[in-house]
Amino acid sequence: MIQIDDAGSGSLVGGTCIGAMRVETGEFFCDVIPIEYYNEENFKNKLYLQKACEIGKKLLENLKVSKTEKIQICRGYMFDSLRKWLEQEEYNWESTQILNPLQDIIENSFENYALSLGLPEKFLRYTKYPFHFHRLLRWVYADYENRVKLCKTGWNSWKKYGKLEVEISYTYLQENKNYLCLKCGKNIQPGTAKVIKYTSNYPNTIYLHINC
Repeated sequence: MIQIDDAGSGSLVGGTCIGAMRVETGEFFCDVIPIEYYNEENFKNKLYLQKACEIGKKLLENLKVSKTEKIQICRGYMFDSLRKWLEQEEYNWESTQILNPLQDIIENSFENYALSLGLPEKFLRYTKYPFHFHRLLRWVYADYENRVKLCKTGWNSWKKYGKLEVEISYTYLQENKNYLCLKCGKNIQPGTAKVIKYTSNYPNTIYLHINC
């Protein structure tokens, strides 16, 4: 049996990971919908759905899936186009909730992809909601010019919070404070640090190394 699922569609940073697995053998393939499919024009035209279908076809080909082998596909909107194609091609498929082991595997694949984009491992591993919109927004504003290109800028939430006014200042950090520089991802030692402030749905303060 084949299972198909996605991860990352709700993350501000990065595209969306699409994965397929043959349950009996553990064979797994995945690919990512590139972030450009989430710019304003492409997102408005829902081109990411077409790309999800294209990736889904490729994954089924990689797994050498016959039209009689059972396919379970996540019931989410991401696979609207793929479901239509499966129906047209008369595959043996159904929409359902995808659980483990694929659920964890695809989420881990997206986490590894996010790390490859530069998200700090500490930011992901030790945060209860690592892909929460406003947590990721803080990471973006820490290095805005370089990180804005990694964002789903077609989202309405980005239009609301993606171009906020920021205030830059400097402060002295005392000892026994565990501050993480959201630009380089390393701890900030006591001393002078750069401060970025902005207000989204609440006031935010970001600390950076003075030279970051």
